[in-house]
Amino acid sequence: MYDIQKIREDFPILQREVYGKPLIYLDNGATTQKPRCVVDAITEEYYSVNANVHRGVHFLSQQATELHEASRETVRKFLNAKSSNEIIFTRGTTESINLLVTSFGEEFMSEGDEVIVSVMEHHSNIVPWQMLAARKGISIKVIPMNDKGELLQDEYAKLFSDRTKIVAVTHVSNVLGTVNPVKEMIAVAHAHGVPVMVDGAQSVPHMKVDVRDLDADFYAFSGHKIYGPTGVGVLYGKEEWLDKLPPYQGGGEMIQTVSFEKTVFNELPFKFEAGTPDYIGTTALARALDYVSAIEMDHINAHERELTVYAMQQLKRIPDMRIFGEAENKDAVISFLVGNIHHLDMGTLLDRLGIAVRTGHHCAQPLMQRLGIEGTVRASFALYNTKEEVDALVAGIERVRKMF
Repeated sequence: MYDIQKIREDFPILQREVYGKPLIYLDNGATTQKPRCVVDAITEEYYSVNANVHRGVHFLSQQATELHEASRETVRKFLNAKSSNEIIFTRGTTESINLLVTSFGEEFMSEGDEVIVSVMEHHSNIVPWQMLAARKGISIKVIPMNDKGELLQDEYAKLFSDRTKIVAVTHVSNVLGTVNPVKEMIAVAHAHGVPVMVDGAQSVPHMKVDVRDLDADFYAFSGHKIYGPTGVGVLYGKEEWLDKLPPYQGGGEMIQTVSFEKTVFNELPFKFEAGTPDYIGTTALARALDYVSAIEMDHINAHERELTVYAMQQLKRIPDMRIFGEAENKDAVISFLVGNIHHLDMGTLLDRLGIAVRTGHHCAQPLMQRLGIEGTVRASFALYNTKEEVDALVAGIERVRKMF
């Protein structure tokens, strides 16, 4: 059984008040709250095991190294990767994408080559490609969408050419909640001999992800969006691809030998992990993955889908409500506007009622341009949210609407 009250007890922050009102936290697309076990993991390691990893022969260093590498194995199992060599620790999805763009672009792309992205990408999967375009003269092709917020698959298939080198697409839109058919999109790309990178920042927290079933070449996600700490993330890459890519950064740990004449790089995955890793963060990330795995991702997904459907039904009863993103396959995110009320005004007044939502362009300005708006109010759900909180959101919106 999905025991929502027991789950909520694991998150102390949900017990606090804001402006004298019970906190209703609906900004999970930006970051999730942390269960007590994750924070405890951080405290425990700092107080009992803290030592730099991989370099020391002393007991603490050996123990810290074992915890760090055990965390890598936890991530491997969570994604169903073939080997722990395919799990690269980064600072988050943004760094994972920048790593891939830089290394892949330098090795495999030249002037006139093409990358395919979608109109609903987060800036972190747009700007790095634009920076590469400025350096190397590559072209960026964009998959369009329909008014429901679904990528046009026929148009996607037409974008491929003999200059297409890679596809980079989000699994779930952080604005629309659209769950893109990435497995099918990967198959189309592979039919053209083109690898695919999937931005999983908004999918990994909400659904079971099997990178081998998807056949993804690269997959990125952030720890802080799946109840883990900030500043730690993952880039999964098929070993045969990671072997071909040059290092992203130079320094300690990513080398085997260094002389002033030549450097020999380290084996996977360490080739891409220059410097001291956030070994405390990786332990806490593993604890977060263990936490959601114990609840079971299928149960989490079912709960959040039910919540999203309920919220959509209730919000549509509000006069002048405009919801952006009504794809057939939608999950955990609802973006909306009400009449002519500015999204910032709505968000500010909801905050006074203790309701935390996100306002603005959500780091997706090209998508806002496609929708013909400047920004939205976004409510995004997590495993601890309830229908009662949705009811409070609806009541809060009605109250603000009447004020205007």
